[in-house]
Amino acid sequence: MAGSEIPAAADRDGLIAAMDGASSTLDRAGEGTSPHLTLDGFDGSLALLLAQARAHQIDLSTLRLPELVDQLADQLERARATIPLGHQADWVVMASWVLLLRSDLLLPRDAPAQQAAERRASDLRDRLVALQEIQALAAWLDQRPQLGRDVFARGRSEAIGSVAGSSIEVDMIAFLWACLEQFDDPADAVDTRPIYRLPALDLYGIPEARDRIMRLLAGSGEGLSLEHLLPSPAQQTAQPQTETRLRQRSAWSSTFVASLELAKQGDVALAQAENFDPIFVSVGSSGQPLPNGSATSSASP
Repeated sequence: MAGSEIPAAADRDGLIAAMDGASSTLDRAGEGTSPHLTLDGFDGSLALLLAQARAHQIDLSTLRLPELVDQLADQLERARATIPLGHQADWVVMASWVLLLRSDLLLPRDAPAQQAAERRASDLRDRLVALQEIQALAAWLDQRPQLGRDVFARGRSEAIGSVAGSSIEVDMIAFLWACLEQFDDPADAVDTRPIYRLPALDLYGIPEARDRIMRLLAGSGEGLSLEHLLPSPAQQTAQPQTETRLRQRSAWSSTFVASLELAKQGDVALAQAENFDPIFVSVGSSGQPLPNGSATSSASP
């Protein structure tokens, strides 16, 4: 039958035993329902030939297989319109069993050559399956868009909407080892690395400047310029460190910021005649007139 596969030698005995029930039906078919064959050493129906072959009552080595196949094909061609398809299938099964029994005479089942032939057939079958898979993959690839046929390349891709990759390459192994070293800190290890500490600077503070401004303004009848509100030389030299330019700047900046805070709170008033003129600080509102001698310029810090 179409698509049937001849079983291996190791499975033939079991298959023959499974067909014992069907063989009686085929034998009962008789000469009236199976084609008549005229061969060298046999003249009768195909069912009778199969029955005698299975009962070892005929020498199958004398049969010529091409004549058997030709006569069966001729009988099937003639019976196409008169014999049911099921009976024709039975004829093909009978002929297949005769060919199977005849093949056992050509090559015994347990012969080394037969086993080698089965291994070669298995390898060939695997190669055919692999070939079908390759062909299916090739057909799938052929349906994909092909460069130069379905899609076409350009000189440079568009930069719009794309993210520029970084050119910095990081060794991931070295990076992981460095991370582990950060967490690997045994308790008995002593850290001898130097720690940078900012030097302590002896500078003037804003609270000190606020107190100084209010004290000097209380002892003066009129406003004073920022220069007269700076720390006195006695206060500056009283510090253990020598006078430096940074210390002078801190005196000016602390006095100026303190005067702004006091003016914001309404405790003092700031006044300046023109740009770059000295700034005068007085107690009260900012509408008070500038004191005499306001033209005296102050030294810049």
